[in-house]
Order: sequence, then C-alpha cells, then structure tokens
Amino acid sequence: MFPAIGVTVSTREESVMALNRDHTDAVFRAGGIPLMLPYTLVPEQLQATADRIDGLLLTGGDDIDPGLFGEEPIPGLGPVEPERDRMEIALSRKMMEAGKPILAVCRGCQILNIAAGGDMYQDLNAQREKGLQHAQKAPRSHPSHSVHVKEDTRLHAMVGGSEYRVNSFHHQAVRRLADGFMVSATASDGVIEAFESLHHPFVMGVQWHPENMPSDSVARQLFTSLVAACRQ
Repeated sequence: MFPAIGVTVSTREESVMALNRDHTDAVFRAGGIPLMLPYTLVPEQLQATADRIDGLLLTGGDDIDPGLFGEEPIPGLGPVEPERDRMEIALSRKMMEAGKPILAVCRGCQILNIAAGGDMYQDLNAQREKGLQHAQKAPRSHPSHSVHVKEDTRLHAMVGGSEYRVNSFHHQAVRRLADGFMVSATASDGVIEAFESLHHPFVMGVQWHPENMPSDSVARQLFTSLVAACRQ
C-alpha cells in the first residue's frame, strides 16, 4: 500500500501554484504517493480532499495573515497568502477531526498551531529579546543550530537523545501553543522548534525543513513515520 499524502502548495505568480520537489521526493522515499493540493475554500471540496487523502504534509512558504489569530500586521510581516492560509487551516481541522496523520513543516507548524487555537510571533526579531539567527543564510541542507529535544516525546524516540541540529529559515514562530499539543523541542533562546499532539496518533510540527536534509536519519524518519501512520 502506498498512502496518498496531500502536499500543500505555494503561489509563485498570480496564476501559478508551485510544489517543491524536495517535498515530493521525501514522500516518495518514505513509501507514499504525494498529491498536490491546490487552493479551494469550497466546503464540499475541502471535505472531499480530507476524505481522499490518507495523510497531510503542510509545507513552508510565505508569512501568515495575523488577522487569523486576532492581531494587526506589524512592520516586520512579510508577504502573505490569505487564501492558502484559510484553506490549510480548514483542511488541518478536518484531518484532525478524522484522526488522520499530519506532518507540518516550518510555516506549516504555525498553521497547524493556529488551526488548533494557538498563536504566533509575526517577526521574531521585533517581538523577542536577543536570540538566535533563525533565518539562516546557510545552504538549505546545512544544520545550522541545535535544538533541545524533550524526553518522552515521539521526536526524542527518533533522535535517540536530547540534542539535535537543524536547518533554519524562518522569522516567524509558534508563540502560544494550542491546547492538546506538547512542546517536543526548543532552541537555546526558548523558541518552540517542534511540537506534537497529545490526542492524535501522529500529528507533529517541526520548525525546520527535514525535506532539505535527505541524508539525515531523523529527517527521513519524520516522513517514514508519517507514511507508516497512514497505514495503520
């Protein structure tokens, strides 16, 4: 069985939606079939999408509309994709209601947290005291900073220890974690780097980009675990 993994897309031009090949390659390597998910806000189409896919990969991309968590935009906010935001939040809720697996990456983990009732930093540099450089300029495959992984979490079982190095290309982050989730990793400056659901068999969010680290065993495990959860 090759589970169907819905993969969210981004807008590159007004009439062009794009899907990073690193995402599809990661799903294929893990034993799944990636399916591109164009934007729709039609309730019946969203429900049909949730019914037909076995799991969901929420990918990275542009910033998130702060109106979705009750805030006005601050100067450090970058480009937003309102239609994408609303579609992904609605689909995430439907997948969680159905108990289906979700892996959320970078922007995706912020979307997942908002879908469950949490909120986020619009711009780390403006809204937190001095900390790490989270928007690294290194190659995308380079693990540029370490995270502390909490014991008794799914992520700790994958890492096999309490320290793990990740790549990092973000200036937004989870602030208040939604009820029903637990923090599974933090950066040295306290920024939440990973979380997982307390109530679902497999719902995880990571702030880094495992799809860009194909030679890393933990990065691969995130995708194989997603696909394996879809088979159960």
